[in-house]
Amino acid sequence: MPGSGNYQEFKTVEMQQQQEGLEEKSKGNPGAGTVQEPDSGFSPPSAPKTMLYPRPHADPYDSRKYFATRPGAFDQAMDDLRAHVIANMGETAHSFWLLAEIDHWNNEKERVVVITDSALLVCKYDFIMLKCLELQRVPLSYINRICLGPFTFPEKSLDRREGEGLRIFWDKQREPSLLVRWNPFSTDMPYTTFTEHPVKNINQRFSTICQISAFTAQLVQAVQNAERMDPTAGRTAGVEVAHEPLLIETYTGLMSFLGNRNKLGYSLARGSFGF
Repeated sequence: MPGSGNYQEFKTVEMQQQQEGLEEKSKGNPGAGTVQEPDSGFSPPSAPKTMLYPRPHADPYDSRKYFATRPGAFDQAMDDLRAHVIANMGETAHSFWLLAEIDHWNNEKERVVVITDSALLVCKYDFIMLKCLELQRVPLSYINRICLGPFTFPEKSLDRREGEGLRIFWDKQREPSLLVRWNPFSTDMPYTTFTEHPVKNINQRFSTICQISAFTAQLVQAVQNAERMDPTAGRTAGVEVAHEPLLIETYTGLMSFLGNRNKLGYSLARGSFGF
C-alpha cells in the first residue's frame, strides 16, 4: 500500500516518545513506573456490596414498619409486664425477650416472653396501643424438656418453613388429642414453639433480646433454680435439652401461608389507604 512504510515509521516513533515520557515520569517519582500504565480502557471492578454491608438483609428502613422497634415501645412493654408481675404474682421479672411464636398450624405470632422467679410468661402485646392482650403463664417447675433444631413437616406436606427454632414442653404425660391438633384455634397444647423475631439484626439491643440461644441458656438456668426452690413431687430433677428436628404437622398450610406472608401476627405498619 502506498505510504504504508511512512505510517508504520510514524507509529513507531510515536510509541517510542510515549515510552520515553513514561521513563522520565518514573525517574521523577520513584515507583511510579509500576503504577502509571497506558490507558487500556479497563478499570477494576468496585468492591461488591456484600463486603461493605455484611448483613444486607438487615434493612433499617424495612424494620421500622415493626412497631416493636419504635423508640420506647419495647421499654413500655417491659414496664407494663414488670408492674403486672409485681402486682399479681409478687415476683421479679429477670429478663424480657422479643420472639416469634409458631403454633401447631405454622402460624407465626409476635410475642414478648418474660422469665420470672417461678414462671415463663408468654405475652401477646399490642405495640400499637401499647397494652397486653393475652398472657400465658407456665410454671418453670413444670418444664421438663427443651428441644432445639430445624423445622420439619410431613413428607407429603405442601407447607414449608426455613430456619431453626426452640420447643418447650411442660407436660410430657399428656398427648394432645386429634381434635386439639386439627383445631387451628386451639391453645390447649402441652408445648410452645419459638423462633427468632424478624428484627433481630437491626441493632445490638434487638440482636440480644431476639437471640434464641441466649434465651435458652437463661431458661434452663431459671428452671434449675426453680426446681431447687420448689421441687415437684415424683419428678426427676433437671430439664432435658435435646437437639432434634421440630415437627409441625400441617399438610396444606394455606392459612399459615397467607398469614405469615403478610405478617398478620405482628404489630406492623400496613401502609396508607386512600384514593
